[in-house]
Amino acid sequence: MTRVDALLASPWRAILFDFDGTLADTAPDLAAAANLMRVNRGLDPVPLERLRRVASHGARGLLQVAFEKAPDDADYEAMRVEFLSNYEAAMTVHSRLFEGVPELLDAIESHGLAWGIVTNKAMRFTDPLVAMMGLATRAGAIVSGDTTPFSKPHPAPLLHAATLLDLPPSACIYVGDDVRDIMAGRAAGMHTIAASWGYGDAPTDWEADDVLAHPRDLISLL
Repeated sequence: MTRVDALLASPWRAILFDFDGTLADTAPDLAAAANLMRVNRGLDPVPLERLRRVASHGARGLLQVAFEKAPDDADYEAMRVEFLSNYEAAMTVHSRLFEGVPELLDAIESHGLAWGIVTNKAMRFTDPLVAMMGLATRAGAIVSGDTTPFSKPHPAPLLHAATLLDLPPSACIYVGDDVRDIMAGRAAGMHTIAASWGYGDAPTDWEADDVLAHPRDLISLL
């Protein structure tokens, strides 16, 4: 039996997605929030491509690259608050679904499967972005980083999404662009897919069940 045959014969009934770097390219607006901080301090902006690689890590990753700041630095928390304020004020300017994602979601729905979003992004950022992209009324579950007491790589957010869909975790696939996504998916007992079109480095090293290069590759499995 081929891998495609196995997927078609499987008991999976839902596909869950990470958000940043998996469904949506949010890096331009995240990078802009960090670069605004640099410009306000008389510094040159950091090229987008340098910041894109850490976009899935949120404020921690962006402040590390933009300012070499770590969470244990004395001024980190104040800078984190400033970064998040900048981002919240302009987080829907350039963020878009990745090419191929609209068609992927249409294909999932046409095959009678449910789908949802599980992200470490806080709800105050997730909800406006998901609504702006027209996904709020389509997703069967939306779980943010502060929906449960834990965030990925803990499995709790994924388990909560499965509960919202009224499905056992084993009936769900989880797709993400960071090793934390794959760790969370495995811990939750879900089939895992690494999205190599996203921001993460070396997805073939994450021990995901599958690694896909483009959203259309997931369509081919349906």
